[in-house]
Amino acid sequence: MIASVLPTYSRAPMAFDHGIGAWLVTTGGERFLDLGAGIAVNALGHANPELVKALTDQAGKLWHTSNLYEIPNQQRLADLLVEHTFADTVFFTNSGTEAAELAIKMARKFHSAAGHPERQKIIAFEGAFHGRSTGAIAMAGGDKMTKGFGDLMPGFVHLPFGDMAALRGAMGPDVAAVIVEPLQGEGGIRQVPDQMLRDMRAVCDAHGALLIFDEVQCGMGRTGKLFAHEWAGVTPDIMMVAKGIGGGFPLGALLATETAAAGMVAGSHGSTYGGNPLACAVGCKVMEIVAEPAFLAEVNRKASLFRQGLEGLVASHPDVFEEVRGQGLMLGLKCKVPNVDVVKAGYAAQVLTVPGADNVIRLLPPLNIEDADIAEAVARLDVAAQSARPAG
Repeated sequence: MIASVLPTYSRAPMAFDHGIGAWLVTTGGERFLDLGAGIAVNALGHANPELVKALTDQAGKLWHTSNLYEIPNQQRLADLLVEHTFADTVFFTNSGTEAAELAIKMARKFHSAAGHPERQKIIAFEGAFHGRSTGAIAMAGGDKMTKGFGDLMPGFVHLPFGDMAALRGAMGPDVAAVIVEPLQGEGGIRQVPDQMLRDMRAVCDAHGALLIFDEVQCGMGRTGKLFAHEWAGVTPDIMMVAKGIGGGFPLGALLATETAAAGMVAGSHGSTYGGNPLACAVGCKVMEIVAEPAFLAEVNRKASLFRQGLEGLVASHPDVFEEVRGQGLMLGLKCKVPNVDVVKAGYAAQVLTVPGADNVIRLLPPLNIEDADIAEAVARLDVAAQSARPAG
């Protein structure tokens, strides 16, 4: 008999009752150090008092009105995002997947409105993850994501990760846009070099194509800049944001320049829940905290401390770990043993990590994790590594 919850998840045998900061407590009272943060969602930790206050204050006033009317919190959050980014305009969604769907529509509508409806192709890269809707899986490609779902949305080209020669060869008069994650998460914490991002910008400009950055996982301070592309000194035309922007409350956004958004006129897109007062109240507080230079400086300091400890782990367990990857507090340990073995060994050591592709475990702690918790994380990962060591 099928479970009452559709069995599409392979869940760990534990359930959590509450959390505080970087810690989660199970229904049985066990404490786990959370280095996954809900897959980079709980950017400011569990039960953050400032976010709790922002949510409860708004909850006592107004939850939902729909986008038939003006929403002051939505306007305020849009203004904050425009102030701190390349963007001129913002559309709010409930998830990164919804932002991906709008990115596809916006890129194609831009060219159609400019008199070039033939420009529909969107170029993506191997290992990408852009969500799980039919459009998003078609854009990312790969049998694991697409097999069995029938005919998918056409118009996507998939190139090897980081292959600039292939990108230059794939450009043509039918290309609408190029989409890339500056730092792949699901793909195994694989970083696109800064120069390559700059080269992608130049190639898109030369061919009149739009450049889309997917910063759903690597954005919102995760790499030590507000958005990861800032390290390269380039800007996209369109950017997808979600996860950390709501600090745990479902919220996403699609940011764009005025030019890129020119085709999106009244009635061309919409959302019932997107940008509701509750979500945007929390999002405003997250932005106020994370966009502060002092906060981002602390992310970089903590990241350096954590990375130093992880490099020591690699040196201490060369039969378990191969290398440390990533930037800021979006880090990964490339494993020599099966990564799921290390994740499961972490459960026994009461530390939570997230598996990724390329045999990597992802380490995505709250951006405000305490120094003492970083030391404890390294100690618990050390215990896990000892348990996961290959026999003999």
